[in-house]
Amino acid sequence: MSLISPACRDALQHWLDGLGALAGRSENTLAAYRGDVTEFLSFVTLHHSERQGLSALERVTLSDMRAWMAEQRSAGVGSRSLARKLSAVKSFYRWLAEREGFEPTAVLSTRAPKFTKKLPRPLAEDAARAMIETVEIQSTSDWVAARDVAVVTLLYGCGLRISEALSLTGADAPLPDTIRILGKGDKERIVPVLPAARAAVDRYLRLCPHPQSPDAPLFRGVRGGALNPRAIQGVMAKARMQLGLPATATPHAMRHSFATHLLSAGGDLRSIQELLGHASLSTTQTYTAVDTARLMEVYNRAHPKA
Repeated sequence: MSLISPACRDALQHWLDGLGALAGRSENTLAAYRGDVTEFLSFVTLHHSERQGLSALERVTLSDMRAWMAEQRSAGVGSRSLARKLSAVKSFYRWLAEREGFEPTAVLSTRAPKFTKKLPRPLAEDAARAMIETVEIQSTSDWVAARDVAVVTLLYGCGLRISEALSLTGADAPLPDTIRILGKGDKERIVPVLPAARAAVDRYLRLCPHPQSPDAPLFRGVRGGALNPRAIQGVMAKARMQLGLPATATPHAMRHSFATHLLSAGGDLRSIQELLGHASLSTTQTYTAVDTARLMEVYNRAHPKA
């Protein structure tokens, strides 16, 4: 028997439907929200030894919230993950309270655990170039090697997320000077395409054995279907082992490298924010901390009085 009452399950689904339709949340985000809130509602049921309806959820206390957080901690959930789970629960409760007309103070006033915000882990400029060069020699097939280079070059040269690069279709080829990207939350942005990225994609298209059509994915797997992001993750994992780079040298690190290297070269934050598709400038500002950390590292290593 489900630990969640039908009323709670229906309310959760309505909330998620609204986030998907109105707020444009991605499928991955909705799945994470569903898991987090379902886990919380199941805890409330077990904590009170009975399945909870909507009226019971209105009576959740600060003590209940602390008990849930303690249970999460004992299960090994870290501060960052617990803060994310609490954020999902609060968002659901805020919506539910407005819908059902009750006061959600106990839930909304629960403090998230403090944690040190992780800084992006970009690659150094020479390491980013070496990554692209090494990716090319990981495959014995010329067209697969060209494909992998084209994808990784787009990540680094245009600051794309891997999902954005793999969402390109035959209609986008040959790549123009700028491409229109639909990112997280259906936020649209215009991204300039460097000549090196355009040349890499052109070479892949010349070698690709699968026919291109406007509606088909631009990047293909070996059998002709849409390229799975795990293929790029795998080829980069092999390349970083060969280069002796850390495990943080992932496809997303190429996007971080794009932003950090632009900032180091004098790019302004607002422009970088637009290029990355960040909704908030505060998200982009994390790269200033990365750049400062790098400068301090150089200072401490090189200054005679350091």
